[in-house]
Amino acid sequence: MTASASFSASFSAPPLIVPCVDIQSGRAVRLYEGDPDRETVYFDSPLAAARHWVSLGAGLVHLVDLDAATGRGENRAVIARIVAELGVPVEVGGGIRDRVGAETLLKSGVDRVVLGTAAVKSPELVAELIAAHGPERVVVSLDARGLEVATHGWAQGSGLQVAELTPRLAEAGLETLIFTDVTRDGTLRGLDRDLMREVRRLWTNTLIVGGGVANTDDVRLLAEEGIQGAIVGRAIYEGTLAYPVRL
Repeated sequence: MTASASFSASFSAPPLIVPCVDIQSGRAVRLYEGDPDRETVYFDSPLAAARHWVSLGAGLVHLVDLDAATGRGENRAVIARIVAELGVPVEVGGGIRDRVGAETLLKSGVDRVVLGTAAVKSPELVAELIAAHGPERVVVSLDARGLEVATHGWAQGSGLQVAELTPRLAEAGLETLIFTDVTRDGTLRGLDRDLMREVRRLWTNTLIVGGGVANTDDVRLLAEEGIQGAIVGRAIYEGTLAYPVRL
C-alpha cells in the first residue's frame, strides 16, 4: 500500500498515526519546539529507529533531515539506506529546496516528498511536481506559530498566513497537507483544539497534524475534528502514547 493509499483509507477509519524519525548528525532525535540545539537522542541509528516502528506495525515512516532543513549539512546517505532496507513506504522532508532535490529523492525510492519552505516560496514547484509525478507523491508541510507560517527549519517567520497559502496549494493540485504547530512540537503539551479546528476549516482535503500529539486524548481530538492522521515522535518514543495506538 502506498503512503497516499494509507491516508486515503483513513477518511473512514481512526486517525492514522505515522512514526517520525528526525535525523540530526546521523542520529534519531527529537527537538524541543524545533530548536536544533535542544535535542533528545532516542536512537544512535535512524535505521534502527525506523525498524523499531515497523516491527510494531508501522506501514509508513516519516523521515526528516533536520540538518538539511537548517542548512547544517545533510543525511541523504542515511536516508537512502533506510529507503533501501526498510520494506515499507517512506516519506521524506527537510531541506528539499527545488525540483532537482525532490526528484532525486523520488527516483531513489522515496514514496513521497514533503515540501516545506520551497512550497511557501514557490507554489508553482508544487504544481510542477504533481504534474510530473502525481498528487500521491507530493505533500506540503506548513509549519506555523499560530497561523503564521514559519520557514527555514522553523527559524524564520514568513509573514504569510495559512489562510493565504491553502488556496494556492489547492489550486496547484495538492491533496495532502501536513500542519505543525511549532510552539507545541516536541513538547508533549498536546494539541490546541481551536487551532486544529481552524486549520481543518481552511484545508478540506487530507489533513495531517505534524507534531504536538501527546496521548490518546489528542488522537480522539483528531477524530472528532475530522483530521485524517498525525506524524508522531516524542510521544511514542517516551511512551505517553502507546504504539500501535488503540482507542
